[in-house]
Amino acid sequence: MTAVETAAAVRAGELTPRQTVQAALDRISANDTTIHAFVAVRAEKALAEADELAARADLASLPLAGVPVAIKDNVQVAGEPMTIGSKATSRAPQPTDHTVVHRLRDAGAIVVGITAVPELCMWGATDNPDVISRNPWNTDRTCGGSSGGSAAAVASGQVDVAHGNDGLGSIRIPSADCGLFGIKPGPGVVPAEFGGNGWYGMSENGPIATTVADAALMLSVLADDPSYATVSGDGPLTIAVAANHPLVGGRTDTHFANALQRAVDLLPELGHTAVHSDLPYPKNPLPLFLRWLGGSAADAQDIAEHGGDVSKLQSRTKFHVALGKQVNKRGLVTDAQRDRIADSVAAYLDSAGADLLMTPALARPPLEARYWSTKSWAANIWANVNYAPFQGVFNVIGWPAMSVPFGVHPVTNTPLAIHVAGRPGSEKTMLALAAQIERARPWQRVAPGF
Repeated sequence: MTAVETAAAVRAGELTPRQTVQAALDRISANDTTIHAFVAVRAEKALAEADELAARADLASLPLAGVPVAIKDNVQVAGEPMTIGSKATSRAPQPTDHTVVHRLRDAGAIVVGITAVPELCMWGATDNPDVISRNPWNTDRTCGGSSGGSAAAVASGQVDVAHGNDGLGSIRIPSADCGLFGIKPGPGVVPAEFGGNGWYGMSENGPIATTVADAALMLSVLADDPSYATVSGDGPLTIAVAANHPLVGGRTDTHFANALQRAVDLLPELGHTAVHSDLPYPKNPLPLFLRWLGGSAADAQDIAEHGGDVSKLQSRTKFHVALGKQVNKRGLVTDAQRDRIADSVAAYLDSAGADLLMTPALARPPLEARYWSTKSWAANIWANVNYAPFQGVFNVIGWPAMSVPFGVHPVTNTPLAIHVAGRPGSEKTMLALAAQIERARPWQRVAPGF
């Protein structure tokens, strides 16, 4: 069942919250020993919360009534540690829920577990020196990062929806890796409320789901705005198609490039117009890297101020944080950097007369499932930049963006996807387009065998 169907069944009295939670716990028990999506499963607590939910007088009106959800391990869940994938963080239980967790629970969702992330959510593959989180489509490949555990949990059918967040593609990359729909909203739609500086405002919370309707429903709860749950078209769109690679000399995998072209070929059938035009990616990607570096250093400082021990950070992270400290000390991150890029991308859309823009989702298939946490900083940077270069610019400028499944890679047997972005406030337009694509080219909701 989808989250929409589960909530409807609970509201109608056809299922109880305990039944939906127990079913999710059974799936986690059966599947997660291979996938390693979760770092904590709240079995007894979740069942107790399900019984409490069943007694709520407003159960029949709750949008996520009885829906099991997974929460990424970098926002607060009351009573649970927030480790952010690191041995450097405090293991003290969090005293309160993050706003997004509170909103999910208030809407009737049950938190069944906490999902794995790479250390400080900095990397595009999810692992630590003890365990590798794996892609349900091909366990030799990563489920992505940093919301990799959330994507793996959904793609393996353990839960129907999961919380993620995205500072340089961390919702969209795992969604593309695992054949899911994921959307990063623009600033102010969903409360951010991260430690540090939220990577200089690049990070946003959002949903990862198997269907557009499930993601839209979850987004409506996260945003505290029911209108997001109503996915409907608003007329024909003009979509700028940018097949060019962001990096000089960079190449996109043939099958991801072909997926983009097949999506473009579909657009006229949906009543839309495609305009091909290279996106003017920043010639100097330094503003993106400076925010990544400085934001990570601010996160490490926040950990130290809340009882953590940053001497226990992984070596790759220590090097990244050391560079970030210099970025912050010297004031190398400026609003003018962001504004120049935003103006350039906006001018690009204006010149094409376009409502949205579309790019490949990835330049290469998911990375191999390895202990990337033990490799050098340079090896991690090289791997991350070369496989997922399309997302970061839209974090810098604060535009909403989404990943939409579109086929399966014939070599790695992992999903293909397309990436769509738009101006601030275009989340509903993007959801409508994604729903049209889903109806015309439905994707397999969970990985084979799950």
